[in-house]
Amino acid sequence: MTVRSLAAAAVLALTAGLLVPTLAQAATSDTFDPQTITVPRSPQEGEELVHSVTPVGTVSLDMTATQTAYVVSKMRVNSATIRSLFDNEVVCTGPGGWTKNMVIGENVYDVHSGSPLQDVTLYTRFLVHPGVAGRVTCIANVRGNSLSNESAATYRLVSGYIMFADTSVTNATDGQPVQSSVPVGPHYGVYGLDAGLRVQRQPVLDYFTLPSTVRGLNVVGDVELMICRPKTACNKDGTAMVKFTLVINQWKSDGTLCRTDDSLKVTHDVPYWVHHKYVPLNKADFAVSTAPGCVPRFNAYVKAEWLRGQTAGIQGTAHNLSDTSGSSAKHSSDMSHAYVLPY
Repeated sequence: MTVRSLAAAAVLALTAGLLVPTLAQAATSDTFDPQTITVPRSPQEGEELVHSVTPVGTVSLDMTATQTAYVVSKMRVNSATIRSLFDNEVVCTGPGGWTKNMVIGENVYDVHSGSPLQDVTLYTRFLVHPGVAGRVTCIANVRGNSLSNESAATYRLVSGYIMFADTSVTNATDGQPVQSSVPVGPHYGVYGLDAGLRVQRQPVLDYFTLPSTVRGLNVVGDVELMICRPKTACNKDGTAMVKFTLVINQWKSDGTLCRTDDSLKVTHDVPYWVHHKYVPLNKADFAVSTAPGCVPRFNAYVKAEWLRGQTAGIQGTAHNLSDTSGSSAKHSSDMSHAYVLPY
């Protein structure tokens, strides 16, 4: 199946903006066993935050030095005994010490809350390109903690999988995959959004050129929205309303705009108790224009607009995450990010 076929199938399979990869595309996959996840309590004053880290699936792929693959982890959880952090983390390692990690998270409400937020599905998906021939291994972890500082909690991993949804993603003409992650932000780790700072453009895919054989782009922007960012006033009974737009541009050889697409928009009004909201954006069918002067040169970004309510922010890379439950060894995982699957 071609990447174009994957993109077309994804359009039909989108649910609430989520790209569901075509199973026939997988080179290697692992379906998670349903299981109960136990997460520790939140720290009390003076204590260090501790996450549980539960490995639930592993995939491996032998790759060439120029190869780019697309890894996707889907997790669905519910039945939380206490409102808790639920992270879908993928940790990839490869030859020569290469690593690439990504984490997407959201708070899952307790089973007695009556909220639809007691059942949460998260996708962690990105491109892997070690740049050296060898085996790449990706592990899917459920990472979390209870949001009570008195009691641990449990929730159910109902279903999910990790898979290489494509093992031959087209690179840009510089030989690199089209992908970018948001770094740590300037406002206590995030890129702030509030009444005085109403717009952020994150994540950003700077200018890139694709081979002339490419006919279209499947563009993904996955954003982590934080509600009540650190060191700001917060009404914990309030919400933050933020509008997101995925913007894609194609350019002409003289540097002027060939075409733009900003048709994909979504607005979320997020309660404080969600704390960080997963916002997936996917334009699966941006066609490359062959109009006079137009060339296969592009850029793209997610525009976040604060509309009202509590302060907010776009989350970047998370640092000092424990490698395993109780481990003193730490690593970093990217959060908000964007990438392109050319076809």
